Amino acid sequence: MSFVFHGIDHIQLAAPKGCEEQARQFFATILGLSEIPKPENLRARGGCWFKCGNQEIHIGVEEDFKPAKKAHPGLIVTNIEELKATLNKHQIDWKEEPKIEGRSRIHVSDPFGNRMEFLEFFNE
Repeated sequence: MSFVFHGIDHIQLAAPKGCEEQARQFFATILGLSEIPKPENLRARGGCWFKCGNQEIHIGVEEDFKPAKKAHPGLIVTNIEELKATLNKHQIDWKEEPKIEGRSRIHVSDPFGNRMEFLEFFNE
């Protein structure tokens, strides 16, 4: 093949119109991700973007929004116990999932009902 994949630049989660403040509260204030500016030519579409490690999470406005209940991003985290405590503090429900291949994991719904998975690697 003459092409090569190098990784993932970003993931996009859909949200309803007017979602920006709730997205900022969840992704920036609660999860601690840094908001990054959207390119000028895309700002009129609404939504907002956040830095997540070397990747980005884009929250995009979808007219006939329906939350993703099965499809989800899997975000790597250090100190998942502290993340659980933070979610509890903000009264955000999370669900423990069975450990897989050296990873602890939980599922959370974002403010719009989209499923998100948080994983922490551990040595067995």
